[in-house]
Amino acid sequence: MTIALESAANAQIVALQGQINSANAATTEAEVLALIASGQKNLVIDFAALDYISSAGLRMVLVVAKRLKQEGGKLVLCAMQSHIREVFDISGFLAILNVTATRAEALAQF
Repeated sequence: MTIALESAANAQIVALQGQINSANAATTEAEVLALIASGQKNLVIDFAALDYISSAGLRMVLVVAKRLKQEGGKLVLCAMQSHIREVFDISGFLAILNVTATRAEALAQF
């Protein structure tokens, strides 16, 4: 699991690559929460290079979304591969999270 950070005009982009599972979800969560603690209020999580997400990964996304809401920020998820999107759909997360097809669409939300 690797995390690449990129700055855009109105948001910080967190690009995930590999797998989010029980072995690395807590570390990933801590890194993203540290971004929020440092003052980042608008985040895009780019799932284009993510191959797998477990329930621990889903929990991490919810924790980040909740923290951003508390801070008055915004989270947009983007570029999910079909099998990742299916996990979010089955879990009901597509109904409660802001998800776009592309990074450009995600950045346009800010």
